[in-house]
Amino acid sequence: MKISNYLHFDGNCKEAFEHYAAVLGGKVTAMIPHTGSPAENFVPAEWKDKVLHACIELDGQLLMASDAPPGRFQKPQGFSVCLHVASPQEAERLYNALSPGGSISMPLGKTFFAESFAMVTDRFGTPWMINCPPNQH
Repeated sequence: MKISNYLHFDGNCKEAFEHYAAVLGGKVTAMIPHTGSPAENFVPAEWKDKVLHACIELDGQLLMASDAPPGRFQKPQGFSVCLHVASPQEAERLYNALSPGGSISMPLGKTFFAESFAMVTDRFGTPWMINCPPNQH
């Protein structure tokens, strides 16, 4: 069994996933708009170019998403996408790439359980935890 995260966006999935692919070093393997799909007839004209399904692959792992249907988006809450990294430098790079325009719940720093740890919500509304366990560098 594998577990993957599936995120929902309020019309900015394409922009978010292009950013995440660049930041995380993943490959966008799907970016499917409503146009041309069976779902095309069930969304307003201004929504046809919004993302029906997107996927980023990173080291055999998947991060997936879509734009929530019009009027159905709910702000993400009750979870975080956790990034486990091998060095404090990589934790800092990710923190600096995901923080701008968002909010910081816990600044990057050393904790009793991690060499580097942070909690941020990026400008797209996705909550992230960045974790570099002790003795990983």
